[in-house]
Amino acid sequence: MPDYAEIRYDVDDHVATITLHRPDALNAFTPVMKHEMLDALDAADNDDEVRALIVTGAGRAFCAGADLSAGGDTFDYKRRGGTAAEAPRDGGGQVSLRVYEMRKPVIAAINGPAVGVGITMTLPMDIRIAADNAKIGFVFARRGVVPEAASSWFLPRLVGPSQAAEWLLTGRVFTADEALSGGLVRSVHPADQVVAVAAELARDIVRNAAPVSVALARQLMWRGLAFDSPYESHVADSRAMHLTGQAADAREGITAFLDKRAAEFPGRVSADLPDVFADPQPSWAAGLKQR
Repeated sequence: MPDYAEIRYDVDDHVATITLHRPDALNAFTPVMKHEMLDALDAADNDDEVRALIVTGAGRAFCAGADLSAGGDTFDYKRRGGTAAEAPRDGGGQVSLRVYEMRKPVIAAINGPAVGVGITMTLPMDIRIAADNAKIGFVFARRGVVPEAASSWFLPRLVGPSQAAEWLLTGRVFTADEALSGGLVRSVHPADQVVAVAAELARDIVRNAAPVSVALARQLMWRGLAFDSPYESHVADSRAMHLTGQAADAREGITAFLDKRAAEFPGRVSADLPDVFADPQPSWAAGLKQR
């Protein structure tokens, strides 16, 4: 793996961990961190030995948001020397969309403060676990900018539009307990236990679930959020069940269950993941009632 400057990347027992590593700056997000995260996400996704991913922060913070060392020009692309004729891509959005496209489950171990991009980058992650002392905030309106990293799409789908609106429009910082009651995080733990809880969840997936099934379930869930109706999900589910039902993983999963033993799934995401969205719709789908 590359010798990263602002993150750390480790793999242990089929679980990869990306650690944001600017502890003296509360892991504030920079262009370097963005590029390194994208590279590490690619590495985890393309490695069949990696079956789950944890993202956490070094030191006492998860991520304090964008690095504001440029002062008032932090978000002014032209004042910082940019020359593009059109708006440049939002860096947080590049990370969020790469997470969204992952074929491996991603768990956010929010070990401390997570504001701005520090929380929006976690929204397309599958599970968020927070430290009991974490402070969380979608602070954009208080900085004169807007929610980024596709958070205006992800957040209402996670917590509902009313709760999302309150957090986005006030821009206030709130506690981990409020994040829990609002449905943003799965659970709250002492800061020194957050990564361990995330690791136990990751290993539950690694020990018991077929990697191809996990990848498909993740895709069906996230993409299904953008479908116009459940009929589209039914078409995709049917195709996925048809294809996975013929595969060696299904035979192994059922046989292992009947034999009362742990399954050893042979399928590999790199080679055996079917595209259940690209194929033409089956003939019976045309007769489904659309609402």
